[in-house]
Amino acid sequence: MPKRALITGITGQDGSYLAEHLLGEGYEVIGMVRRSSTVTFERIAHIQDRISTVQGDLLDQASMIDLLRTWKPQEVYNLAAQSFVQTSFGQPVLTGDVTGLGVTRLLDAVRIADPGIRFYQASSSEMFGKVVEVPQSETTPFYPRSPYGVAKLYGHWITVNYRESYDLHASSGILFNHESPRRGLEFVTRKITNTVAKIKLGKANELRLGNLEAERDWGFAGDYVKAMWLMLQQDSPDDYVVATGETHSVRKFCQIAFGHVGLNYEDYVVIDEAFYRPAEVDLLIGTPAKSEAKLGWKPEVGFEDLVTMMVDADLALLEGRLSGLH
Repeated sequence: MPKRALITGITGQDGSYLAEHLLGEGYEVIGMVRRSSTVTFERIAHIQDRISTVQGDLLDQASMIDLLRTWKPQEVYNLAAQSFVQTSFGQPVLTGDVTGLGVTRLLDAVRIADPGIRFYQASSSEMFGKVVEVPQSETTPFYPRSPYGVAKLYGHWITVNYRESYDLHASSGILFNHESPRRGLEFVTRKITNTVAKIKLGKANELRLGNLEAERDWGFAGDYVKAMWLMLQQDSPDDYVVATGETHSVRKFCQIAFGHVGLNYEDYVVIDEAFYRPAEVDLLIGTPAKSEAKLGWKPEVGFEDLVTMMVDADLALLEGRLSGLH
């Protein structure tokens, strides 16, 4: 019998790449989706006939208990969240309920339905926030600077608590920024590459951004989901930083993206204070030493290749050469 895995947030960027990876490993994949009048399946449209989608909600514990008892997965990957940092300032209570307490509901559902399930929690580098050391590792103190970061920190610590209290095989991946052509347009990386493509095709004439000096450790989402899977294949649960060990500024991202289509970013980028955060995170850079040593994981796609891949995909999308977010 093939292994069965449940993915919350399967319609998102990470969920779609993880579903592809698990299918490649021979898994039966179940995707939990919220009941909605407009569920978006564009990221998984190409594999939708190979997975089962079921309704459930991180705000409703009973639905998750029923789901676990019905489908009996061996592994659960919790990727669902209100995951946009800027939105978390405008919707802090919802962010806390979904991104923080939602983890508790799902962990408790695992404890009740089948404590033998292996559980993965998507933690975030935003938990480091106002960093106290560079680079950041699994032992770096946390100092979140947004409601999203605070909610993720709650989710992280409740995962540790359930692991230690109930002997669950529950691991957290502290993932640094990971991008792809499937990233949502509200995120700065995809906003940049999509607008670059529009400008190149004569469909836009400027790109409005906030802090160009903010630095991030950017990797490829398709690489990072492999680390998630590897964590649940270990004999013992643990927490791991997943990162490239390199940092680049938003300005550098713009330089490469515009340069790839033969344009100078300075001719098109407009600084707009509306895109500054109330509390900024200036520098994030992780050390993947533990993930490399214990999981045997290393990122494969470099920073420049990631940026140009995203620009090329947006050009193809806008020119009608690409259907959906592949």
